[in-house]
Amino acid sequence: MPLPLSSSRLLATFLVLLLLLSNGFSSPSSSSLRNIHQHHQYLENHNYQDALTKSILFFEGQRSGKLPPNQRMTWRSDSGLSDGSALNVDLVGGYYDAGDNMKFGFPMAFTTTMLSWSLIEFGGLMNSELPNALDAVRWGTDFLLKATSHPDTIYVQVGDPNMDHACWERPEDMDTPRSVFKVDKNNPGSDIAGEIAAALAAASIVFRKCDPSYSNLLLQRAITVFAFANKYRGPYSAGLMPEVCPFYCSYSGYQDELLWGAAWLHKATSNPTYLSYVQDNGRNLGADEFDNMFSWDNKHVGARILLSKEFLIQKVKALEEYKEHADSFICSVIPGAPFSSSQYTPGGLLFKMSESNMQYVTSTSFLLLTYAKYLTSARTVAYCGGSVVTPARLRSIAKNQVDYLLGDNPLKMSYMVGYGSKYPRRIHHRGSSLPSVAAHPTKIQCHDGFSMFTSQSPNPNELTGAVVGGPDQNDQFPDERSDYQRSEPATYINAPLVGALAYFARSFGQV
Repeated sequence: MPLPLSSSRLLATFLVLLLLLSNGFSSPSSSSLRNIHQHHQYLENHNYQDALTKSILFFEGQRSGKLPPNQRMTWRSDSGLSDGSALNVDLVGGYYDAGDNMKFGFPMAFTTTMLSWSLIEFGGLMNSELPNALDAVRWGTDFLLKATSHPDTIYVQVGDPNMDHACWERPEDMDTPRSVFKVDKNNPGSDIAGEIAAALAAASIVFRKCDPSYSNLLLQRAITVFAFANKYRGPYSAGLMPEVCPFYCSYSGYQDELLWGAAWLHKATSNPTYLSYVQDNGRNLGADEFDNMFSWDNKHVGARILLSKEFLIQKVKALEEYKEHADSFICSVIPGAPFSSSQYTPGGLLFKMSESNMQYVTSTSFLLLTYAKYLTSARTVAYCGGSVVTPARLRSIAKNQVDYLLGDNPLKMSYMVGYGSKYPRRIHHRGSSLPSVAAHPTKIQCHDGFSMFTSQSPNPNELTGAVVGGPDQNDQFPDERSDYQRSEPATYINAPLVGALAYFARSFGQV
């Protein structure tokens, strides 16, 4: 049943629905608003199914460890087979976060959470790609289980980032120190522990029907890890500053991960303990703070969207405020909406940061589609001041962003490698830019790879499905390997996109 509306909201609903019928939201009165919709002229619908297939395949190119017989990204080979030996633990496996040979636990856990959430919301639409998506999640969770196998200790990073970044070498040739860094009760890391708890809890839902025993293992570990995160509080970068900063510092603190982890455990267990935790601690953990950015660092918005479902669908009255908080986020990103605080490029791309901006595009698009799903199920809408925002409007904005990413933009360039006819050829990625082991069996030394780094030649190995950081605020993209801000792919850019592409592939009858 739809939620009851006050008379003022009914009037607002009526008036704005008239506007929606006439011009989509409200009359665009500036050239910037017109530009946001301008890119519709370039292309019709994309092949979302093809993009979905490639977005999942990308994760095979980021694998560390012993590769399986069914590895499809065949230019990659085994790597990091002694990871963890520095502290006598098994930390083989997991993902390299981006274009380097580092295993950073914080973004890896967020990637796993978002892959899992993509499957929870849209996995039923993936058809033949579902097994590949499940494999992508499991590659992450298998590593996170290893990283949390010792009580009150979490292994959070493998590799020395400064020494790793001083080399340009294939992961198969790594000879930089594979140093291991951890948090424990004396040097806490509530942020990374909270994110790992969220990842394991979300994945436990994903595997509940297809692998119940694995699902239970994930859930029990999530409970244990969250208890550690909550008991021993502090940001992980406080004790590991030289090792994790400026790469993946916990800029937003750890409070958001505690709320995020509790929200996922509530969803995975239905244990009232976690609902009580959210109710009792939400405001202290920043539930009321305004945020309009969702990323590997800041989870507040994601937690609000997730918890809003409990109010909208399960009618948990105690979480009503999270629907209001979710609406506030929605209002902040809608072009022309009251309280909008987001910038868009002239071609219509959401622009948050000059470095790896596409991560905010994919994460925001996923949240818009997910919230639209919740609103539709509850037969209600979002409110921006006195204006109504329908689920259809949210889906339209998300589609505009995904279409831009896939080539519906002023440069007519796809920012997904291997999709379309024009895409980045010189991405900032070591394995992709250097000849494979099969093509060049001789080891490429640390500094020898820089000759390829500075070359203008296209990368010899296609990292199919990789989404790069994207264009600048003026829709320009130089396609230069040295331009890591725009040319480097990352697992946390792709992870939320998987869910969005599954939705659009089904919506347009492609799966």
